Amino acid sequence: METANPIVTEFQADLTKTNGLKSVPLLTDSVQNQHAGVAHVAHLASNGLSLQSNASPDNCTGPGVDFQHALYAVSYTIVFVPGLLTNSVALWILCRFISKQNKTVIFMINLAVADFAHVLSLPLRIYYYINNYWPFGIFLCQFCFYIKYLNMYASICFLTCISVQRYFFLLHPFRAKNWKRRYDVAICVAGWTVVGVGCLPFPLMRDFKNTEACFTELEVKKISNKAASLVMVMVAECIGFLVPLIVVVYCTWKTKVSLQEYRTPLQNAVEKQKALRMVATCAVVFFVCFTPYHIVFFFFMMVKETVITDCGTVKSILYIHPFCLSLASLNCCLDPILYFFTTSEFQERISRSSSLAFRSRLMSKESASSEKE
Repeated sequence: METANPIVTEFQADLTKTNGLKSVPLLTDSVQNQHAGVAHVAHLASNGLSLQSNASPDNCTGPGVDFQHALYAVSYTIVFVPGLLTNSVALWILCRFISKQNKTVIFMINLAVADFAHVLSLPLRIYYYINNYWPFGIFLCQFCFYIKYLNMYASICFLTCISVQRYFFLLHPFRAKNWKRRYDVAICVAGWTVVGVGCLPFPLMRDFKNTEACFTELEVKKISNKAASLVMVMVAECIGFLVPLIVVVYCTWKTKVSLQEYRTPLQNAVEKQKALRMVATCAVVFFVCFTPYHIVFFFFMMVKETVITDCGTVKSILYIHPFCLSLASLNCCLDPILYFFTTSEFQERISRSSSLAFRSRLMSKESASSEKE
């Protein structure tokens, strides 16, 4: 039990006698607060800490919840409408009208399925970001969270397969004639399996304890060993993005070089032009949608693991990350360019369908005018 200061007690008694006051607690509290403040500073100094060390990365807050929710709601709404229309039409034409002679059709169908699945999950995301509330349960939150990354890496996988196949068949046209469609099916099954298993850590590394929160409000589980965490991220980035990017860039470059060769027959030149447009489109999707996200994601994980502690750098990364994540979903609108503008059979089917629709409308108008007469 602490003893009172005799000087303060005597002074307090004098004030009580002269002014008729019972006690003066304020003076005693101020003296005790001063002693407590000195003791707290001494405790920090004894542990080798300074007052400036309290400026930890946790105090460097990124964009607020309202800003992120508004950004995601707008960006996903922009992606949803054209993504739903283009991928629906693409799946309908690819599954029904593309002839069996087109070797990349299997990869295109799987690419469209991956995009279509992600597009169908966007309304739930938009609902959450507008209402700031998730009423659909933990499982559906995990599933939508998983579909986001499944679409991203499935798109990377099948875009890489399209680029490699187009370049390989251009380099070895005789092997293309003997290529079996079941080979493409086997590659797609293997691709879905690898990507599906590889994307499981994304939902598993998030905390789903709050049933009313989802997506941006899910905290990242910290791994005790920071070095192991960063090694895992680097390996995943290399296998899931860097290696496919190098392959796509190489196929684009070699296809362009083969097109510039002298004495190329006209028919081969046309085929090379088609192949170049296709692999170049794959490269554009890589650089526009996936490259910014994967560059920022590595630094984002370093922030979450408190490896990066500079406040300005932390804020910059936390503000850039939502924009890159929104940009990654734009691939659902860019992937159909492969079908509409780089596949001649696709263009022919669309032109035939549009001409038939125009003819039917014209005939209906003529029949209606003849009945009136």
